[in-house]
Amino acid sequence: MAEIRIENVTKVFGDHVAVDRANLVIEDQEFLVLLGPSGCGKTTLLRSIAGLGMADAGRIMIGDRDVTYMRPGERKISMVFQSYAIFPHMTVRENIGFGLKMNGAPDGEIKKNVDEAAELLHIEQLLDRRPSDMSGGQRQRVAVARALAMKAEVLLMDEPLSNLDALLRLEMRAELKRLLREVEATTIYVTHDQIEALSMGDRIAVMKDGVIQQVDDPSTVYAEPTNRFVGSFIGNPPMNFLDGVVHRVDGAVSVGIGGNEITPAAALANAVAAYDGKPITVGIRAENMRALETETEGAVPVRVEVAEPLGSQNLLTVSIGDNRLKVSTHPTFPAEAGDTLWIQFPPEQIRWIDPQTEKVLTGGVVAA
Repeated sequence: MAEIRIENVTKVFGDHVAVDRANLVIEDQEFLVLLGPSGCGKTTLLRSIAGLGMADAGRIMIGDRDVTYMRPGERKISMVFQSYAIFPHMTVRENIGFGLKMNGAPDGEIKKNVDEAAELLHIEQLLDRRPSDMSGGQRQRVAVARALAMKAEVLLMDEPLSNLDALLRLEMRAELKRLLREVEATTIYVTHDQIEALSMGDRIAVMKDGVIQQVDDPSTVYAEPTNRFVGSFIGNPPMNFLDGVVHRVDGAVSVGIGGNEITPAAALANAVAAYDGKPITVGIRAENMRALETETEGAVPVRVEVAEPLGSQNLLTVSIGDNRLKVSTHPTFPAEAGDTLWIQFPPEQIRWIDPQTEKVLTGGVVAA
């Protein structure tokens, strides 16, 4: 078993808390993605798991072993670095087998593991080449093959695709996902790229300022962010946020936005009602609104500021009072700058957010 347990792990550099009491459980053979902007602490946490930077507090367990203060070589892990870290003076075969050789593995085992890893990554024909004779994508495959050849319980990957061009990243995302399912490794994958996180991970742990904000499967993190930061960081375009004020219209709870009224879903009416007479933030995804050419009951009039045809969709920037938001429409939807449209806000797609705590309201309470 290669379950990983991170318990109250903290890492401090001088006065800066890089990781703040992180708690996380990665199941055996799970693919978990640590996602967040630069400087959020995701790589620092990964390095603490690897033993490349010891945690200042807390505990890290791999299976039933407490590895918190073990040396990297004792942890039974493999790591793929952002820079690949392959040796230019060695052949591909020597690079892939380097870790095994350093661990004193017999020649027969080294050859067997190297050949198997090379076959998985489709680089058998490159085994006698040197890194200077290969493309960036081929070097990246060598780095992954070296990690797999170790047959480690845990695979740690630190932004391994960030140095590749967009098309190659697209190819390697699918290939890595297939590959890691085959080798059945417990994998922690660090990235700032939300598309990588959504498309590859079994679960995503979103970090900000050293704190884990939300841990869930990709669909839930996207559709039901726990706070404003997660909603703004996940998605392209990010979630829209509008300023509203809660009041009552004919006794019913309503939210005024730019002179228009939006009604919350029945399941969240009590939660929104607690803000009666106070401001509230409305969060909604661009694709969760419906744009209409003609005035319709319950729809909100908006002015088109910018229309961006993107092939598979049109992305409209529209204004409601002082609010600006993105609306996704069908590519044939007729809209140009200056047009007036009507937008429907499906109540079940709206996320109501406390403007002070920036946490999402759920079932009458603020999300923990």
